[in-house]
Amino acid sequence: MAIYEITREFPKAEAFGLTSQLRRCAVSIPSNIAEGCGRSGDRELARFLQIAGGSASELEYQLLLCLELGYIEKQSHDILEKRVQEVKRMIGTLARSLREGASGLPHQPGRGDTTAQD
Repeated sequence: MAIYEITREFPKAEAFGLTSQLRRCAVSIPSNIAEGCGRSGDRELARFLQIAGGSASELEYQLLLCLELGYIEKQSHDILEKRVQEVKRMIGTLARSLREGASGLPHQPGRGDTTAQD
């Protein structure tokens, strides 16, 4: 929501450029996580987490570009950058827990378990 708020003040000439790109990235992160959760297993979820992390990295760069273009103030950039880094850390932690099999979630048949069921 913060990306939508801050881009409201961007020049109209950026409506189909940077404004659109920032918003698409911001929406892509939780959308890919949600899609991964709706897939058939942990391996699929991990793949969508990787895509979400890529979108977060893209958003980081775009925020830097906005700062350099003078579309946002340094303070706003720093706040948003910190939030994106926190999201990236959370995505990384979840992905790592999936790889290690230590998600802490109750077992759900078909959620990436390749062992035979009792």
